[in-house]
Amino acid sequence: MKQVGLVAIGRNEGSRLRQCLVSATDKLARVVYVDSGSTDGSLELARSLGADTVELDLSIPFTAARARNEGFARLLELAPDIELVQFVDGDCELVDGWIDRAYSELAAKPDVAAVCGRRRERYPEASIYNQLCDIEWDTPIGETKACGGDSMMRATAFQQVEGFNPALIAGEEPELCLRLRQKGWKILRLDAEMTLHDAQMTSFAQWWKRAQRAGHAYAEGSWMHGSEPERHWVKETRSTWFWGLVLPALALAMTWPTKGWGLLLLSGYPLATYRTYNYYIKHRELTTKEAAIYALSCVLAKFPQLQGQIQFHQRRFLGQQSKLIEYKTTNSINSAS
Repeated sequence: MKQVGLVAIGRNEGSRLRQCLVSATDKLARVVYVDSGSTDGSLELARSLGADTVELDLSIPFTAARARNEGFARLLELAPDIELVQFVDGDCELVDGWIDRAYSELAAKPDVAAVCGRRRERYPEASIYNQLCDIEWDTPIGETKACGGDSMMRATAFQQVEGFNPALIAGEEPELCLRLRQKGWKILRLDAEMTLHDAQMTSFAQWWKRAQRAGHAYAEGSWMHGSEPERHWVKETRSTWFWGLVLPALALAMTWPTKGWGLLLLSGYPLATYRTYNYYIKHRELTTKEAAIYALSCVLAKFPQLQGQIQFHQRRFLGQQSKLIEYKTTNSINSAS
């Protein structure tokens, strides 16, 4: 399809990168792979599969946002007439039929800047953490505020807002979509299969790191765009501080003067878990086990998210640059992963 190009990003993705590029090279006229310091031969693999490659400057801190921007710039150098760009993380494989569906939607709706579909975990049964990712990817269909790392975007819209913010280590897609919406563009989540993703998350420590990164994104996003009318991630930020710090601190502080009754405040956690469970049972097609696991993870995640928020504000106060928070053993930078 001559009107559509693809930008894939990654680092040390191995066989996942092969699956990613093979799923795209026979469907699109131009494919650009952006590498962030791989040591597993990813660049050579990409070139052997016919992709144009960009190797990021090692002297500048890596971010997925920066990688996507450089990939987009290279794509336009190769094909200035490209109209649409499919962004994909190197640990994802495009599903047959997605490119045609996304192209048709954007061609029919000139006020839409980006479309995304259903991202699924390739191995949800491999671990509870992979299963949680698969549930998380199932977002509501229709007009939405944001898309993830896998999406097809209109090149003119992307250029209008000057692409992703390269300084963000996480949450760059919602931040970009916010600026697109401020320019009058719309974002759509289609009822269509889009990509297969391989989280490779097998340990609690990895889950914690991923939630920590989300907290960092909430803090930075609300710091940048928390004012009216967007109130970007303000609710999520306040919720993290309440459940991660205020409530447990208050319960402990009240323990002595109330002769232990203050600890009853901690009953808020099982109540919050039940409310979340009840919501997902009613509004999502989940089994009772899936809803229970996801609800519990949402509440427990407040603690690593708090760590991420504190980390952001600490570095901001000290004038330090944020560093990547990575959870994959392969050291992938795919921020939407």
